[in-house]
Amino acid sequence: MSWENTFSSWSQPPGQTEKDKMNNAEVAIRKAIANHALLSGMDISIFPQGSYRANTTIRQDSDVDVCVRLNSTFFTYYPEGRTDKDFGNVEGSISFMEFKNFVEESLNTYFGSKNIKRGNKAFDIHSNSYRVDADVVPAFAYRYYLGDGNENYINPIGIAFDTDKGNRIINWPDQTYSNGVDKNNFTSRRYKKIIRIIKNIRNKMQEDKISEANNIASFLIESLVWNTPNEGFGHSDLTTDVRYVLAHTFNNTLTEEACYEWGEVNEVKYLFRSLQPWNRSQAHNFISAAWDYIGFK
Repeated sequence: MSWENTFSSWSQPPGQTEKDKMNNAEVAIRKAIANHALLSGMDISIFPQGSYRANTTIRQDSDVDVCVRLNSTFFTYYPEGRTDKDFGNVEGSISFMEFKNFVEESLNTYFGSKNIKRGNKAFDIHSNSYRVDADVVPAFAYRYYLGDGNENYINPIGIAFDTDKGNRIINWPDQTYSNGVDKNNFTSRRYKKIIRIIKNIRNKMQEDKISEANNIASFLIESLVWNTPNEGFGHSDLTTDVRYVLAHTFNNTLTEEACYEWGEVNEVKYLFRSLQPWNRSQAHNFISAAWDYIGFK
């Protein structure tokens, strides 16, 4: 069976109608925050992130992920032995949960509480005929101080938030975005096409009840493709690119040592170290099952 025509279709982003609905959701979230009496006066950045910002969304998964980041209060990482005092920082005037509750108020007021569901990490805004589903992630700015003898921290800054269950999650959306754009350009725009194809493969495997495809996060797929050398892209057909990416990823996730230095797309966080919601063997088993599903020999 030839997969090339299917891969060509799967490699495409959502159509213009769906893109308009995605944009409508983002605009509505901005209006909700702007209409809140307290939030409107705060130093807040509102920006898309995830597959939506990266333009790796696939047609049946075209929701949007929007971060609402408070910049004036931030979480920090300090080198061992250093404290707030060493960097001139003082305790913020608002707790993270207070900020998250303000965001919830703004969304309930603007969209109606029946259309908002509070999750452990984010608020889900239900879709309608005008917009797609959206996840709103409240966050504080995150400064990772380098300990280089100065007061330098990783820039652009990251985001961090506490889940309702009490875990802290740290992400680097600006680095993720810029690195993805660069790799897409370096690979003749094949990088994002292959991401979309493998996401579609995952979805089809899930439909066919192939257990190895369960709980495979989209960002894990993006990071696996990210770690494929640029020379693996740009063959005469998409099928050969997919074969190369799957083979490279399969071979390099056989052991912990082979992928120990692999990073997320942002290249700030390691892909398979502690605190990740996935692990190497899970990724390896998915790639192996995807290879078999396509019928590669």
